[in-house]
Amino acid sequence: MTQTVISERVAALGYDYGGQAALRVAECNLCESREHAVEVAERDRYGYPATFVVCRRCGLGYLCPRLSATQYAHFYSEIYRPLVSAYHGRRIDAETVQLEQRDYSAGLAAFLLPLLPSSPRTILDIGGSTGVVASVLAARSNARATVLDPSPDELAVARAGGMETIAGLVEDFDPGERSWDLVLLCQTIDHLLDVRGTLAALRRMTAAGGRAFVDIVDVDVLVDRTGDIERAVKIDHPYYLTRSTAAALFTLTGFTIVAERLTDDGHRGFVLAQGPAGEPNWPALAASAAQFVANVS
Repeated sequence: MTQTVISERVAALGYDYGGQAALRVAECNLCESREHAVEVAERDRYGYPATFVVCRRCGLGYLCPRLSATQYAHFYSEIYRPLVSAYHGRRIDAETVQLEQRDYSAGLAAFLLPLLPSSPRTILDIGGSTGVVASVLAARSNARATVLDPSPDELAVARAGGMETIAGLVEDFDPGERSWDLVLLCQTIDHLLDVRGTLAALRRMTAAGGRAFVDIVDVDVLVDRTGDIERAVKIDHPYYLTRSTAAALFTLTGFTIVAERLTDDGHRGFVLAQGPAGEPNWPALAASAAQFVANVS
């Protein structure tokens, strides 16, 4: 499919991203620097004028400016599924997404469940969509599953499948004293507006002795495979992680990497245990950031 055809389908949606994205990101979400960002791309894969920057101090990539939380809420409820459908040239919605997630769930279960210290009794799937992943893991471990997601339509499917559902964004979710034996953040972290804050909350929601699973779209891998940073950038991903920046965020928020895997589509998944919070190796991150900027420039 040519880029021209894709651009025509995207343009037909009538979504004016450039007229809305006005929220400037004041500081890096990883190292909290306010002055080290360098611009490396001006457009995303859909053709929208999305400015992608990389923090020179730590290597975290992010959009600046980007949509506000309110604008993203509208985007996900009205634009997101039609946009990815237009890009791929096929229908992608709450029904079709279940088919794609079944294969993902089977692979995740085969990788993850043997690595857990014991069979989980409770599972929380953050950004869990229709609950396919949570249901597969819950069925194989005889656990109770909870799905947290902002989409009412997709939560309705999860609820019909017998799962507890919670409507909303993880950034706004207050679990109180609740915790879960296994907490999942599958193909979601790149969509967050506060990665560091969410990972800190994730640690609090993970029961003592429990595990968390997080996977990222490894932007290093995508750039190596495509040779084009703009094909890795998309307006639905406010943040862009590499193995180095993900590991640094885990260190800062009190997680230890137990195991990891890299899938064919560029997702790098981490099994995490609770550990002491600490400071990453900032000079090493700065060196990696310089190499990344040189590669994409």
